[in-house]
Amino acid sequence: MTSLLNDLQEWNRMGRIIKVGLIGAGQMGTDIVSQVALMPTQEIVIAADIDLSRAQAAFEIAGQRAETVAVAKTLDEANRALLSSKTVATADFHLVTDAPQVEVIIESTGSPEVGARAVLRALHQGKHVVVMNVETDVTIGPILQWYAHRHGVVYTVGAGDEPTALYELYEFAATLGLTIVAAGKGKNNPLNQEAMPEDVAEEAGRRGLTPEMLVEFIDGSKTQIEMASFSNATGLVPDVRGMHGPKVNIAQMKTVFAPKKEGGILEQTGVVEYVIGDLQPGVFLIFNTERPRLRQCLILRDMGKGPNYLLLRPFHLCSMEIPLSAARAVVEHTPTMAPGPKLVSEVLTIAKKDLNPGTVLERIGGHTHYGLIERAQAAKELGALPIGLAMGAAVKRRIAKGEIIRCEDVEVDEHSTVLALRRLQDAFVAGEVGEAELLLRLDKLVASST
Repeated sequence: MTSLLNDLQEWNRMGRIIKVGLIGAGQMGTDIVSQVALMPTQEIVIAADIDLSRAQAAFEIAGQRAETVAVAKTLDEANRALLSSKTVATADFHLVTDAPQVEVIIESTGSPEVGARAVLRALHQGKHVVVMNVETDVTIGPILQWYAHRHGVVYTVGAGDEPTALYELYEFAATLGLTIVAAGKGKNNPLNQEAMPEDVAEEAGRRGLTPEMLVEFIDGSKTQIEMASFSNATGLVPDVRGMHGPKVNIAQMKTVFAPKKEGGILEQTGVVEYVIGDLQPGVFLIFNTERPRLRQCLILRDMGKGPNYLLLRPFHLCSMEIPLSAARAVVEHTPTMAPGPKLVSEVLTIAKKDLNPGTVLERIGGHTHYGLIERAQAAKELGALPIGLAMGAAVKRRIAKGEIIRCEDVEVDEHSTVLALRRLQDAFVAGEVGEAELLLRLDKLVASST
């Protein structure tokens, strides 16, 4: 029996190094460069960011000497630098997707549009892809997973964030045949769906985030998106739109996340959830079993008398764990977590304030909207605008604060790659496009976005 550690130790003995490309050198991306610098079998050979100075700084922060980092504007310049054993910083993500030396790409931008373009192109080039960009995953993850499979590579959500940390607990419980009641995460800050970027600018600066990124956490959009990503990989569903999200501590979770007939809050079992309480930052899973013998075992193992039992992973290390997914993709050719063939959950776009005709929707975490999870079929019946398609859309009618923004309410950017992919995904799931035609159209989309 082998393990990832054993495999990597063998690679180290052979002098084999996993060549990684990074797209997005913000706070998380910079952390990744520093973490990989500790790993003898992995190397970030090229990093791209729209702000070139951030890509350069990421290598400097990781302890790399400036003279060993080359700036490249063209693929030829990047290739020459890499062949000279230099590391490359660039402002053009195409150099990362296209560099032949790169085996696996980590996409860390948080932008659905950039994620769509970069991931599609990387898969077409035969590279494994690890996404921290769950905003892209909840919008077009199934079609990206399908395209990866057709090209014989891995598409995976990256280790370290709550969805994949939670997936570890899910895989454990599901493999053992236990009944999953609820699975979710602890929200790391109070919920304020009215939060605006200017409200948190100072705090964001201290934490090395953009104000919009911090707002995405505070207004709950990130939690909704993360749990939708987990839902799409497991089939667990939200019990209610937006989930319950109770204020509850670890000691009360087993009784709160139970069916109503047992005194809990749930209409059904097998749901995704989140809590605001002392589980920060971690994930949880509530399970039960009808077998008396196993209940006796659980009592003897100090899990309580039941009927529900609690599993915890009381940490997630975000960007520090991401290199594990890159290694697993290359060495084991397996994903850490990947979506199924169709969306189970969608993230609705909800007006954060009254929106007038002509208003252009901002990025997630901006002034115009926030997200709420809903079952995909219900979202489809509502004609709801997926949050991953919202940025840049122009409002056509007055939309009241708190109202669901529907596709018919906005004019979208018809040149958007993420929009094109979402339409293809919807058509494929509906049986309107076959596999051969889908592959042809995806390949053409890559060529047209060069």
